[in-house]
Amino acid sequence: MCVHFTDRPELTDSYTEDTWIKLRDAVSAIQNSTSIKYNLEELYQAVENLCSYKVSPVLYKQLRQVCEDHIQAQIHQFREYPSSSLDSLSFLKRMNRCWQDHCSQTIMIRSIFLFLDRTYILQNSLLPSIWDTGLELFRTHIVSDGAVQSRTVEGILEQIERERNGETVDRSLLRSLLGMLSDLQVYKDSFEQRFLTETNRLYAAEGQRLMQERDYLHHVSRRLEEENDRVISYLDQSTQKPLIATVEKQLLGEHMNAILQKGKDVFEAFYKKDLAKRLLVGKSASVDAEKSMLSKLKHECGAAFTSKLEGMFKDMELSKDIMIQFKQYMQNQSDPSNIELTVNILTMGYWPSYTPMDVHLPAEMVKLQEVFKIFYLGKHSGRKLQWQPTLGHAVLKTEFKEGKKELQVSLFQTLVLLMFNESDEYSVEEIRTATGIEDGELKRTLQSLACGKARVLNKMPRGKDVEDADRFHFNSDFTHKLFRIKINQIQMKETVSVASVQFILL
Repeated sequence: MCVHFTDRPELTDSYTEDTWIKLRDAVSAIQNSTSIKYNLEELYQAVENLCSYKVSPVLYKQLRQVCEDHIQAQIHQFREYPSSSLDSLSFLKRMNRCWQDHCSQTIMIRSIFLFLDRTYILQNSLLPSIWDTGLELFRTHIVSDGAVQSRTVEGILEQIERERNGETVDRSLLRSLLGMLSDLQVYKDSFEQRFLTETNRLYAAEGQRLMQERDYLHHVSRRLEEENDRVISYLDQSTQKPLIATVEKQLLGEHMNAILQKGKDVFEAFYKKDLAKRLLVGKSASVDAEKSMLSKLKHECGAAFTSKLEGMFKDMELSKDIMIQFKQYMQNQSDPSNIELTVNILTMGYWPSYTPMDVHLPAEMVKLQEVFKIFYLGKHSGRKLQWQPTLGHAVLKTEFKEGKKELQVSLFQTLVLLMFNESDEYSVEEIRTATGIEDGELKRTLQSLACGKARVLNKMPRGKDVEDADRFHFNSDFTHKLFRIKINQIQMKETVSVASVQFILL
């Protein structure tokens, strides 16, 4: 369908009139996926010339109008789509194709009208950029349509339900559509609330049905891993906290008494591991709520049951005080490090058991470890410190073609990424030898860096699994809308999320 400009302005200059016609034809060609008759540089220059003719306001108005006319015409294909549940997947695919076409068209149109975007539009703070205008129009005329939005969200929820029931679904499709809702700023209102409601309903029923099974806690652990994997694969990161809280509430919180009656030792180990993760990652909704839970457990199970859990809270509070002293200590050093170190000192008997792993740390990290060891043992002689790299995290300053970014990564991810300061490409064996990370952990680490949402490494050959013959090189073309990006580790056992290099001591 051809779309034309409306209400053409009164222009008397013949050059301006001809130029206007060229731009109109180019926009129509882009929107209808036909070849553009004119050179892109010529079109860019045409926009610059029109702006010099002081017709920028009219040019912007007409560009917006032609974009709006085109987008309005797209809604009919969704309103008239068959309503059978069998067609929900094909409906989602059509919506995704429309969204992808819209994005690529908007990018092309913006490249032609870039001069207008960077002069007249930029100087008028009330006017959205050409890209933002495209998002606004798509949101207004497509996604905010009640029937279309409802069917899109219901289709996405249906695919997630199928996956939870063990079926294979197109995760890239879900990632694209949920990214669309996020970009259009309707993710929370249109999707997340319904998603959490459906999650609550599903796991409430599942908890009631499976509670009496012998391996119930293993089932809960598997479900939590699955939901975390969904966040990594296609859900927005902001959904992780309420999603995990919902699963834990329905599968654990609602059955606390029954779990305790079935046997503590199992419950104690599970609860301790989960509490440790919340404390170390800083994901606890409320310290007061955690302590209130401890109080209830103490009342039900006795002081002996909660003594180790209370010790975990005490360790976290003492660690904060020690870090204040350590920072003061570092300020008086003649050779200060450019790495900011944060350490949590954990008493071995209180916390879950973590398997020690020897890895090859960079010399500057090793030096900083020794500085902290001297500081700490100088105040607490006779104690033994054991570093736990499996719980470490770091923030790396990284430079891509797009510009500088900060990557919030695990210590294992840090060791891998730092290698690419020395060379552009490595094999799996070369990375294994250089970092000392054991094979299973290394492959999960490489998978998170090259196969997840934020692919800062490229894997050759492509694929979702990491094999010994694979090779990796730094993805200098990586782009992301955020400045600080958290790269989640695939199937992480335990992590500590802090805004600095972090090591855990036992």
